Amino acid sequence: MEYFFTFPYFIFLIFIFITLRCLIPGRRNPKLPPGPTPLPIIGNLFVLRHKPHQALAKLTKSYGPIMSLKLGQVTAVVFSSAETIQQVLQTHDNVLSYRFIPDAATVYDHAELGFPWIPISPNYKNHRKIFNNYLLSPKALDATRNLRRLRIDKLLDNIRQCAVNGEVVDIGRTLFSMALNLISYTIWSVDLVDVDSEMTKEFKTTLRGSLEEMGRPNISDFFPVLKKMDIQGVRRRTAVHFGKMLGLIDEMIDKRLKMQESPDFTPKNDLLHYLLNMKEDNSGIPLNRNQIKHSIFDSLVRTWDEVQGIKAFHSSSFSAFVSLNYRLIT
Repeated sequence: MEYFFTFPYFIFLIFIFITLRCLIPGRRNPKLPPGPTPLPIIGNLFVLRHKPHQALAKLTKSYGPIMSLKLGQVTAVVFSSAETIQQVLQTHDNVLSYRFIPDAATVYDHAELGFPWIPISPNYKNHRKIFNNYLLSPKALDATRNLRRLRIDKLLDNIRQCAVNGEVVDIGRTLFSMALNLISYTIWSVDLVDVDSEMTKEFKTTLRGSLEEMGRPNISDFFPVLKKMDIQGVRRRTAVHFGKMLGLIDEMIDKRLKMQESPDFTPKNDLLHYLLNMKEDNSGIPLNRNQIKHSIFDSLVRTWDEVQGIKAFHSSSFSAFVSLNYRLIT
């Protein structure tokens, strides 16, 4: 008997449980918009198995601009026209502002601490103020203008040198290094100059790993009853990448705190100084160390997203890249 309840039997019992829940008729919510008839257990997932955007466009022709889909155990409502979305947002903007939180984003409590996932609240407004005033404000951009010019000049020098030597230019690595230098200087006044440095490589590896795992299709997101099992190991792998990234950020915070203890320390006009000293100038709701780490992580993620957009932008038009060069400098 002790070997009866093994893992395969446990999976079988869960399968039976989900099947019964799907087959037993219950009260159907009359407020849901129309949609394709779901299959037992998997719902409408089979409809989206190939090119979801094209599949949704085809379904719109049959069910209109608002339709409901059953994705496993999760019910989703799809809006497919700008007019419909505008009307809905005018009356239900607060409800629709909440984002679906993937299981991978729950590691290290990032779903409660990360800016992309927290609901509309004083904490959300405080995070938005931080990003707007200390990362995207004219003052912050002016402070890094000379650095941006130097980074662009170095980028062009590297491209020219590769052209002279007949070498292939790794645009992705070069742009990431440049963007990481800019954001790291804005966050903690450190210029990570070397493209091939170990820290730059580790930042890139951990950021890419974290985002790839959070964006990976995960059965736990469609069947919440399976979340604790983490069948695909997505949450486990995400935790590894998150742990490395938060450890790197911890090192930078420790260095800054140690520097601040020195009587010769000159305050830095960067994001980290603001986050560590919010309590003193009462310019916002003070953040604890854990919140600071997750805020910095979100800033680095935004850098990665920008780099991916620039890569796609550049690959479509070289003249557009020249225009981008001018805008980055100015």
